[in-house]
Amino acid sequence: MSSSSNLLINRRRLLLALAASPLAGLAMTGTATAAPTTGLRRWGSGEFRRFGLLIYAATLWASGDDPLQPPLALELTYKRTIKGRDIADASIGEMRKLGVAGEARLRAWGERMLAIFPDVRRGDRIVGVQLPEAARFYFNDRSIGSIDDPAFARAFFAIWLDAGTSAPDLRAALLTRLES
Repeated sequence: MSSSSNLLINRRRLLLALAASPLAGLAMTGTATAAPTTGLRRWGSGEFRRFGLLIYAATLWASGDDPLQPPLALELTYKRTIKGRDIADASIGEMRKLGVAGEARLRAWGERMLAIFPDVRRGDRIVGVQLPEAARFYFNDRSIGSIDDPAFARAFFAIWLDAGTSAPDLRAALLTRLES
């Protein structure tokens, strides 16, 4: 399949996900939503590198004195162009390594993320907000979807915040409180 065909398929998936989302009206009109980190305090930040290349800068936002308790938000500011499919696939791979769910559930979550995550370019931001009952996602401050499954929300944010993460230095930086 050609890259232009893949791009069209990914765009269709994104549009279908937006149409199914309760916040679709806002996303489809292009109206910016309230900042996804409203009501949260900036906690810690760090960088994620793969093979020496800077992939994204990450910032953790939390509501209280325990940055591991929802509500919290993780903001990723991308430093490279990455396909949404690659973001979803990498997320599933990390969840698989952590052993947070079985294969059937990981496949279902992967399909949901494929429908949500857009391709990103340098400077684009995706913010994930973990609530006790769901994970909500924003692209450059616009709602792009949610997955209303508490198990998914815990598993997704475990990629960065679980003690078994594959990026322990980034986890440590995120959990180190910035000076207020």
